Amino acid sequence: MTEVQKGRRSRSRTMAASLVGLMAVGGAAVGFMPGAADASSHREAPLTASDPQIDNTDVYAFTSPNDANSVTLIANWIPFEEPNGGPNFYPFAAGAHYDINIDSNGDGKADIVYRWTFTNHDDRGTNTFLYNNGPVTSLNDPNLLFKQTYTLQAIKGGVAATIATGTAAPSDVGPASMPNYASLRDAAITPVLGGAGKTFAGQADDPFFLDLRVFDLLYGANLKESGQNTLAGYNVNTIALQVPKAALALNGNSTRNPVIGVWSSTEKQTLQLTAGKATPSGPFVQVSRLGNPLVNEVVVPTGLKDAFNSITPDVDHTIPAVVQRVTSPEVPKLIQSIYGIPAPATPRNDLVEIFLTGIHKTHPNDAANPIQADLNSQLLNKDVTASKFVASEELRLNMAVPVAAMPNRLGVLANDLQGFPNGRRLSDDVVDIELQALEGAAQSGKLVSALAAGDGVNTNDKAFSNSFPYIALPNDRAVNGGVNPTVGSSGMTMPTGGVDTGAGGTALRSHGTPMVPMTTGILAVLLLGSAGLVWRRRSNTAGMDAS
Repeated sequence: MTEVQKGRRSRSRTMAASLVGLMAVGGAAVGFMPGAADASSHREAPLTASDPQIDNTDVYAFTSPNDANSVTLIANWIPFEEPNGGPNFYPFAAGAHYDINIDSNGDGKADIVYRWTFTNHDDRGTNTFLYNNGPVTSLNDPNLLFKQTYTLQAIKGGVAATIATGTAAPSDVGPASMPNYASLRDAAITPVLGGAGKTFAGQADDPFFLDLRVFDLLYGANLKESGQNTLAGYNVNTIALQVPKAALALNGNSTRNPVIGVWSSTEKQTLQLTAGKATPSGPFVQVSRLGNPLVNEVVVPTGLKDAFNSITPDVDHTIPAVVQRVTSPEVPKLIQSIYGIPAPATPRNDLVEIFLTGIHKTHPNDAANPIQADLNSQLLNKDVTASKFVASEELRLNMAVPVAAMPNRLGVLANDLQGFPNGRRLSDDVVDIELQALEGAAQSGKLVSALAAGDGVNTNDKAFSNSFPYIALPNDRAVNGGVNPTVGSSGMTMPTGGVDTGAGGTALRSHGTPMVPMTTGILAVLLLGSAGLVWRRRSNTAGMDAS
């Protein structure tokens, strides 16, 4: 593939400063302070906290490890699913719109919407409370008394076309009820119309990993309270889609236009209660949204969180309410007050690039673009009109970056250009990455050594799959069931990294013991290597040729 060009943009610096508005530090700030709720976007706002079926938790986008010509998109919903949470377990909300949105031209609007809509099939009636009344060995097993089917539409220019219909994998009730859950998941993988891709919907292990004891004065004021994966043992509902890169690229040309923006959203109708039955009615309203991890938790104050969930990315730059909280973020000040680490100078234009515009240089020493590199802005697309580009909070992926031969959990910080913030793989350690970004690593090229260990959770508690949909099988044992500290909740030894979707580092071995920090020297070498090749590359070097 030809080198990704520098791009053509005429961005107003005044606009860029105000565009910092809803998002810039959102993803960055969370690196050390996940926010007022729970995790990435788990129960982050009043409305989503009370309606988990519509709560987006995480979004992932990466070039498929075993199919370099395709991209895998994954979005999760329903946080903190306790495996034993019967009798109704965890269905998607019937009739709601579960969307994955693609912005290929950088205007903050969805050029393509992939929409999953679910329908319930409930045979329990007044006869039983059971989810199943015997072992379930197939998606159509008569012992499975509740199941969901779905329709997948691709919406372009307001025109919707059905590209798949399928059956969702059920919640994993347990080994007696579902003795071979892996076979149920495999059966739930459905081809997309014309054979140009595949999709999956169903339950999975929550792939997000971090330690949430951040609220006790930032891990005990001296990092002694770190190293426990708070989400170990919990499940989520997953929607995954694998499609050719050309299906996502502007004008269908991923060579000329390799960069896309991605976010998930949920729409639902109002429920009308009549005679004990809730019936959806009226127009659909967006009630949840997620692009970069850990955004709505930290920047947006509680009174605006539901409002943020209701808007689309093209509106972000019109919301001034949190501009000051972003250009002069709170979290570095907290870290300074507790750990004595000086907060980086403001305004934080580096965070504007990382989370609002994508990383793209205009010319050397441009003060508004402190990260001098071409990585993942739609302005790198040759067919983008720069005057129509809008800074907006999206997870941006440059599809031209080839799959890393040895994925590293620290992504771009470790010179692995396929990793976060260039898209997001399942094993990218976004907490540690964003911590360093928040503390100015992208500008200085220097590691904040005092925080090198991050939250001490470097990998997921379950190994990811090497094939689509890549996520780990759901947990089927109670979270509070006395899990052996050296194994995962399914009884499987915790991984040591190296999965195709991005790993590296050492897995958590004891829920109560902090991880041994990576040495400052090693991380400094990685960071400085990244600085030389990525953050401060010469203007004529893009380094993004596709394989």
